[in-house]
Amino acid sequence: MYIKSICLFFTCFFLVASGLFSEKGELLEISKFVDGDTFWVRHSDGREEKIRLIGIDTPESRNTGRTKIEHFGKEAADYVKCFLSGKKVRLVADVQLYDRYKRTLAYVYLEDGTFLNAHLVSEGYATVATFPPNVKYADLFLQLEREARRNKKGLWASH
Repeated sequence: MYIKSICLFFTCFFLVASGLFSEKGELLEISKFVDGDTFWVRHSDGREEKIRLIGIDTPESRNTGRTKIEHFGKEAADYVKCFLSGKKVRLVADVQLYDRYKRTLAYVYLEDGTFLNAHLVSEGYATVATFPPNVKYADLFLQLEREARRNKKGLWASH
């Protein structure tokens, strides 16, 4: 297990160091949080855009329509809000730019290179939710979820 964790760390480090994560996109401030996997950003021209994180799903944190609050939803939403507070993010697309709800689909990176989507899975605040054709990091997310479960992190702590 220790060897797998070390290999995973170096794989992520290599991807960051090699520049694969350093897209030259605009750094954006978060303007509003919806839940653990959805938030709004504000562009430098003042335009706001709703972002949905690709490849992951967090438990629902509020009742909306037919969707009900799920176990660990509030904790996941609070974690993301606290984790991103005061930080700027860079958005990176996969194959599809929008989902059926017209939200922009993105892999999200913080100024320091932290890959938010992967971070949330590795800390147990999100599960893998793969929707082809956006599958660029599906294998990485699955490996991170397995390790979070094995280490009883986040939502896996009570299971």
